[in-house]
Order: sequence, then structure tokens, then C-alpha cells
Amino acid sequence: MRKFLFILVLFLGAAFVYLSFGEIEIILETLQKGNLWFVLLGVLFQGAWFLVAGSTYLSLYRVLGMDGTVFKLSLMAVAANFVNIVAPSAGMSGMAVFISDANRNGQSPGKVTIVNMLYLLFDYIAFLFVLMLGLIVLFRRNDLDPTEIAASAVIFIIAFVLAFLLYLGSRSAAALGSALAWMARLVNRLLRLFIHREYLSETRAHEFAHEMATDLKSLPQRPRSLLQPLALAFANKALMMGILIAAFLSFQVPFSAGTIIGGFAISYLFLIVSPTPSGIGIVEGIMPLALSSLRVPWSQAVIITLAYRGITFWFPLGVGTLALRFINRDRQ
Repeated sequence: MRKFLFILVLFLGAAFVYLSFGEIEIILETLQKGNLWFVLLGVLFQGAWFLVAGSTYLSLYRVLGMDGTVFKLSLMAVAANFVNIVAPSAGMSGMAVFISDANRNGQSPGKVTIVNMLYLLFDYIAFLFVLMLGLIVLFRRNDLDPTEIAASAVIFIIAFVLAFLLYLGSRSAAALGSALAWMARLVNRLLRLFIHREYLSETRAHEFAHEMATDLKSLPQRPRSLLQPLALAFANKALMMGILIAAFLSFQVPFSAGTIIGGFAISYLFLIVSPTPSGIGIVEGIMPLALSSLRVPWSQAVIITLAYRGITFWFPLGVGTLALRFINRDRQ
């Protein structure tokens, strides 16, 4: 069964690449026209991002009394990203990579779930800091519009809900169970028109809440233990902005700190709220608009967007395929 699922995921990945082959060709042609050394610098920053992601997971594992290695957790993070793209399910398909590994190694799936929730929460906190700076840049340049404000509000709500659920679980399993059951009922009502059955189990929501509450109690009482993964989340965002800087340098396009912060903030904002996996097709349209509103010529904004997405989306997608294959081979 596991081999079948692995083959299915690879098939979906191959189909995804095939359907996007035209875009990949354009990106490769664009990168070839840039300064090779700065392109390689961007790729180096992306490789460092892989290691930072693995280090963040490792620090969270250790907070919850588990262990691992940066190399293995980096592979799992990249593999999870690949699975989330080719089999999108609100992040649950990627989380399954970690849960499967936990089951195989006798670790608590509940703790691994908490690790993933904390990782996502810290990622949002770091991004919200950058986003606030980006919105200030846009406001000062009179380029802030209601769409960007509404999308920002969505991110704030998601981060708040994540933090609230973790807090609730640390205080009361019953309260968390009631909250998850209410969310399950809401999802079931929305999907009942389409699938004519209960999609989520309220009973399972209560059981899962008790499992999470037990594991949340293993979190140390000292908040300082969470400073390292939070700092790594900020490093994560700094590396992504470094990739954008490398794209500007590669094509000799002038930029300012405001251009980098504002352009990155808006592109990453719509990557998160986009209905498509990793913002495919959405970010490619929004990012040139954001950069051009920050006084980057349109033609150059399009080129920079293609280069940036080639390094931050298509390169990790290819590495994710290899990482998933390596993890699957290691389990056999």
C-alpha cells in the first residue's frame, strides 16, 4: 500500500510538471539570460533554506522531547512541500510525511502534529512581521489597495486560530475537542452538498484533542525554549528575500530595501491565500504587478518574477521529488 501511494504521488508530480512544461521552458530561458553567478547565489540561498527548515523542525522536535538530524528533517520538509503541491489538502498531505515517519520510529503522532502546527505558526509570525513592513512601504508609496488589506486579514486570522487552538489544547482537552468538533461540523455542512456524507468525524475530533492535549503538556513551561525555532523562522524569510535580491542582481535591475520587502511581502501573501498549491499561476500574475507598483519597469518585473519562482518553486519541487524517493528507499 505504501509503495502504491508513493507511485501515485510521483505520478501526480509528473503530471503536474507535464502540464506546466511551457512555463518551465520559459523560466529556464529566462535564467540563462541572467548573470550565472547571481543565479547560483539564489540557488545557494534556496539550499540554505532547506537546511534552515530542517533545523527549525529539529529544534521543535527537541522542545517536545524528540530527536532527529538536520539532514533527515530537511529531506522530510522538502518532501512534504512536494507532496503538498502535487496532492493539495490544506497541508495535511505533507504532514503525513512526518506522521508516517513518527509511526515507523515509535514516536508520538500527536507530538509530530504539534511540531507541524508550531512550525506553521512561527512561519506566519515571521511573515506577518515582514508583511507589516511591506504594507508600510506600499502605504507610503500610495499603492496599498483593499485586496492586499483583505488578504493580510486572512493571514492574521489563520495565525490567530492556530495560536488559539494550541493555547486551548494546553489548557483543556475538552475545550479543544469542542472547538475541533465545531470546526468539523462546519466543514461537513459546507461539503455535504457535494459529497452527501460526513467528511470529518466529530468523535475522532474529540479523541484527537485528548491526544494533542496530553502532548501539549510536554511543552516546557519556559517560553525561551521556543526562541530558537522562532529565530530560525525569521532566518527563513531573510533567505527568501535574499533570493529575490539575487534575481534583481542577476538582471542588473536597480532596487531598494523597500522594493525587496514590499515585493516579497505581497508575493508571499498571495502564495499563502491562493486557492492553487503554492500559488501556482497566481503569484506569477500578482508579483509583476506588485513590483511594477514599486517602480520596477513591467518587462523587468516579469523577468524577475520568473527567475524568483524558478528558484523558489520549481527547484524545490525537483529536489522534493528526489527527497521523497530517498525517504521511501530508506524505509524499505
